[in-house]
Amino acid sequence: MSEESDAASAGPGLLGPADVRALVGELQLRPTKQRGQNFVTDANTVRRIVRAAGVGPDDVVLEIGPGLGSLTLALLGAVSQVVAVEIDDVLAAALPRTAARFAPAQADRLSVVHADALRLAERPGRTLPGPAPSALVANLPYNIAVPVLLEVLHHVPTIEHGLVMVQLEVAERLAAAPGSKVYGIPSVKAAWYADVRKVGLVGRTVFWPQPHVDSGLVAFTRRPPPATTATRTQVFEVVDAAFGQRRKTLRSALAALAGSPVRAEAALRRAEVDPSARGERLDIAAFARIAEALAADESSDPAAATGPTAATGPTAATGPTGATERNPAR
Repeated sequence: MSEESDAASAGPGLLGPADVRALVGELQLRPTKQRGQNFVTDANTVRRIVRAAGVGPDDVVLEIGPGLGSLTLALLGAVSQVVAVEIDDVLAAALPRTAARFAPAQADRLSVVHADALRLAERPGRTLPGPAPSALVANLPYNIAVPVLLEVLHHVPTIEHGLVMVQLEVAERLAAAPGSKVYGIPSVKAAWYADVRKVGLVGRTVFWPQPHVDSGLVAFTRRPPPATTATRTQVFEVVDAAFGQRRKTLRSALAALAGSPVRAEAALRRAEVDPSARGERLDIAAFARIAEALAADESSDPAAATGPTAATGPTAATGPTGATERNPAR
């Protein structure tokens, strides 16, 4: 076999610190905090991410925010296809060239979508190129990690499993169980779609520019939402209301949504939830029961308050994330 054939059949080359700096120079990039542009410079880290994600030759992987392609290259050597969604003009244009340079034998497995991951549902035809993705693997920008994850799980139902690298604090919130100090809106909403677990820690020194915090690896496996007649939007409105006033009891926190504290208490009792409890004690199934009870109230008494799905309600959600999650790092 010739040297050219050997090179063509070899696995992808992975980016090291010198490669990252060279690409940044070639592209004249100025990484921005606004877009969370911290590029992985350690090949062992991306190998570890691919292993922890549990993806293989049968998977079509959706990658959000591929950046320079550090993780993309590792994925190309492990899966059948990678669909990379990148918002940055320069990075989206450069990624196919990087794949051809570092992974010539696998470059045809890559499709790049130049788009905002938070607006995938607004794309013409609302479709991604190639076969439907079966997994999500991504180094998500810190400032939009939770909204992006929920957006993808909502709008790409073929995704069954995956792993995301996010700010450590966000990883802990996503994987938190009821009763935990960090259990909150991200924990509950992610649980609507999947079983979520923290599977690792990534130090800040493997990034360039180096962020001020460490990162966490969060794996998930999709499962059906709780059995309920309430819609996802109705359930998420209840979640937003419960955590919007975290220190209040559910009777008080849900009063505006239900129309009054008395109505809130009645709905909570029908849902078999203690009205004096607080939101951090409830799992997603309990929130679904509350939303179902409130929706039943509204349908039986149209004059009753602003129950779930009312456009004027203080916690009305227009998408899968809810307005309170636009800055998940807070």
